[in-house]
Amino acid sequence: MGRHRGKYEDDEGRTPRRSSGGGRRRRARGGAFIALAAAFAIILGLGGTGWYLLNRQGGCGGQDITLDVAVSPELVPTMQDISADFNGGDHAVDGRCVKAEVRGADSANVTYGITGAGPTMGDTESDVWIPDSSLWPNMAKDDSGEGAFTDTGTSVASSPLILAQPAGTVEESAKKPSWDALVPTAAPASGEAPNDVRLIDPVRSASGMATLALISDSIGEEEAGQPQLVAALQALQRGVSANEEEAFSTLSEKSDGSSRFLVLSEQAAWRYNNEHPDSPAQVHYPEGGTYTLDYPYIVRASDPVVSRAAELLRESLTRKAAQQAFIDNGFRSAKGTADPDVLSADAGFQEEAPENLPTPSATAVDSLTQAWNQLKLDTRLLTIVDISGSMLEPVPGTDMNRMDVTRAASIEGLNLFPEDSELGLWQFSVQINNELDYEELLPVRELSADVDGRTQKEAITEAWTSIQPKPDGDTGLYDTYLAAYREMSRSYKADRINSILMLTDGNNDDANSITLEELIATLQDESSAERPIPIFTIAFGPDIDPQPLEQIAEITGGAAYTTEDPTEIGDIFLEAFSQRLDTPGDGEGE
Repeated sequence: MGRHRGKYEDDEGRTPRRSSGGGRRRRARGGAFIALAAAFAIILGLGGTGWYLLNRQGGCGGQDITLDVAVSPELVPTMQDISADFNGGDHAVDGRCVKAEVRGADSANVTYGITGAGPTMGDTESDVWIPDSSLWPNMAKDDSGEGAFTDTGTSVASSPLILAQPAGTVEESAKKPSWDALVPTAAPASGEAPNDVRLIDPVRSASGMATLALISDSIGEEEAGQPQLVAALQALQRGVSANEEEAFSTLSEKSDGSSRFLVLSEQAAWRYNNEHPDSPAQVHYPEGGTYTLDYPYIVRASDPVVSRAAELLRESLTRKAAQQAFIDNGFRSAKGTADPDVLSADAGFQEEAPENLPTPSATAVDSLTQAWNQLKLDTRLLTIVDISGSMLEPVPGTDMNRMDVTRAASIEGLNLFPEDSELGLWQFSVQINNELDYEELLPVRELSADVDGRTQKEAITEAWTSIQPKPDGDTGLYDTYLAAYREMSRSYKADRINSILMLTDGNNDDANSITLEELIATLQDESSAERPIPIFTIAFGPDIDPQPLEQIAEITGGAAYTTEDPTEIGDIFLEAFSQRLDTPGDGEGE
């Protein structure tokens, strides 16, 4: 280290300088005085420039080594203060002064710049990188190998994830929120008021991705847990924010009566409260622990001289005064220490760090990212309902018939779809539309589209209410399958998930329809891997032959589900959705 120290450095770990003349005889006082006077005269003659040169000769000189330090944006103010003090010291490598230039860099942007696995906005190179979470370098290392950078194993600060609520809407409860109870993991039921959970887009945010991982872990990794994960992801997608600024705005929105939570880091909540003193957020810590942003110090320089310079900055950031600077700005130290005068108990912050849950693996992050993106693709779904006479059969244990139960479950199922989804509705029996077995009630349109003064969603609800079975109607299944497939193929949209949902309680009994063999052969001929249209069938009743339905599902990459209880339709909807997370043809019905 050089001889100059600033407020962010201390004596911790320093070795005292030895006197340069420890073993020599002292020169006479007169000689020393004459030498000092001469030096003083030289200084006066050279003026300011001479003083600068002599001063530099005592520490470092030559061309500076300038470190390009890219940090997560929330670190910028603190890091600039620390680096200003660092730059004022004589930190040298091979006699050259080391200076740090700090700038903000989105962690996801840098990661995708390293891996090439996602969109970037350029400017992803640097000598030192401090992202908000080890999630990012883990992803980059998994894709790019060990040589892309050096993880020093040092965290410069930390900040646990918390749940923030708008002040004034908090209901006091003795029970802490938990990750497994935060979002619904089942089909919505009538009258439910689930939590309104908001998060920042997981593809761009460590807090968002960690939220997915924490909820996924609470559900479990078993195959049976996949429909529950789908329900959770769909609920979270309804409240996703593109960035932190947009997420902050949700904390100032008026509550609609639901319990609104925004997943943030402690430091982000602290910043929000400082910026919005008139509408501060209240903080909660999830029961059972949480994930902590750990701000790892990553060296990306390949030049050994620059790497040694980066080591000087790293060492400076671990010192007591620098750690205190992070604490003063709403972070915790790398070891989890917080200042209760900064993270105030009045806002719900706690001085003791919560239990830290493990960092999700790169494999888990990759899997969740794929699931998130797959479900995020807009849905384009044609639903077809059987109105044959058997739909009037009563459902044991209820006062409803099969159509009543199907109607109720389907109307509730509309809540699974965001407003920009495209849905349509057909009904079928035998020869109900002149010579045709099927009839279009509503074409496939966006749920928010205007339909004669009401939305498509409202029109579908009304149509379901008016659907009535034909007491003497038969089941024209195969002609309807083919007609629906051709309609969805004709109007196919490549930027959406195009699919068909068949709701029936019978087998094909239209003697004039195409045969199963003809249907299978035609679907094989007309289907395309580039334009998939999976067919999902939910069939209920004791007399269902599942084999034809499973063959149709296999050909199209869909799934077939059979049950004797129509009240299970809601849960089967979720299971059908989970097939979107598999490659076409991999899913098997039940």
